[in-house]
Amino acid sequence: MTERERARRDLGLIYRAAVAGAEPSALVVRALDGELPGASLVPAMVREAARIFIVAAGKASPAMAAALAVRLGDRIAAGLAVTLPGGEVPAPVRKRFRVVESSHPMPSEASVKAARAALDTLGEVRADDLAIVALSGGASAMLAMPAEGVALADKLALSRELLRSGASIAELNTVRKHLSAVKGGALARAARGGKVLGLILSDVPGNALSVIGSGPTAPDPTTYADAIGILKRRRLWGRAPESVREHLERGNSGDLPETAKTSDEVFARVINVIIGDNATALDAAERAARKAGYEVDRWRELRGEANEVGRSLAAHLVALARRRLCVLAGGEPVVTVKGSGKGGRAQQAALAMAMELERLGPELKIAALFAGTDGIDGPTDAAGAFVFPDTAARARAAGLDPAGALLRNDSYKFFAATGDLLITGATGTNVGDVFVGLTGC
Repeated sequence: MTERERARRDLGLIYRAAVAGAEPSALVVRALDGELPGASLVPAMVREAARIFIVAAGKASPAMAAALAVRLGDRIAAGLAVTLPGGEVPAPVRKRFRVVESSHPMPSEASVKAARAALDTLGEVRADDLAIVALSGGASAMLAMPAEGVALADKLALSRELLRSGASIAELNTVRKHLSAVKGGALARAARGGKVLGLILSDVPGNALSVIGSGPTAPDPTTYADAIGILKRRRLWGRAPESVREHLERGNSGDLPETAKTSDEVFARVINVIIGDNATALDAAERAARKAGYEVDRWRELRGEANEVGRSLAAHLVALARRRLCVLAGGEPVVTVKGSGKGGRAQQAALAMAMELERLGPELKIAALFAGTDGIDGPTDAAGAFVFPDTAARARAAGLDPAGALLRNDSYKFFAATGDLLITGATGTNVGDVFVGLTGC
């Protein structure tokens, strides 16, 4: 086995450990047993409920719903699992839940139907019942119902422009919540006096409850004015559809009710528990790296423009290159799309790193991997990409232009040509992106 093959093996091993550490069903069981932070009241909530109603939505919904179906069995009065097309749905879910397919990363009419089904399911809850809302990344797009007067096509057009502008997930969800009939605490309100338990697998840096899935069970600190401000800062206000501008202006003037705030009486009967997040995955990755013989360096959060993230991490690896280390980081960088290529934020960061490693240390023993824990990086079938100091040089020898690919946001085709894509398929979890870098390997 060559040094490169060993490095790729170790990178893959550590990445898979990160994914396994955020396996949703095991985390749901730990929450039900009260073993996780913030979950001490959960066993009593479940035990005392007359009936239990469940809505599971997001990329991890099949696994989360399966754990709930097995654990709660006949106590489930009604269950809804909102899933992505083509994914495997475990038998216990099909037995106990209505399964509705939706769409991601952009909402569709299927998302509207899923949101209506969720509202209908929780609309059956009475005061002595418990509503469990199992959320994971992707739920914001998979449960989408535009506010009255806002056309779905208009909301979609605006969401696409926000994504292209490089808006953060917090900015995107602030706008979404103020154009929605289901986000910003609205799902909790639908439970009509029953207790609500949110079991949340976070893909959001900082774990802000109002941001994860656009906060359907959480109070929303943002306002219509905030949503308008984001669109203006991103230079999208003048191009926003008329129905969007009219709705936000009416809300800002007080003609429409705000999203649910902390003072709303509903939150006296809501408990939200973060069952896992990016740190959960990184902790598991660290254990695997140490077992493989590496010292571990935990870098700062992956945030900001993917190009800058890739370059900064390249410099960090070069500075540590004489030691046998595993550098770990996690988070969610952004890409301001300027080209018409194909790729995702992990692949974009990897390509920027490849060019910087060539400049700073083409001869060094460094290997790295940027990848999404969900196995899906942007609109591609790749989780991410491997990087080596000679990646850019090998690409040029094959007739590729690394700088051009970076400018065109065409990282997928670039890494497909170099043979450095990581393709895992959907992993069943989603806690953001992870970076694994090896030095002295």
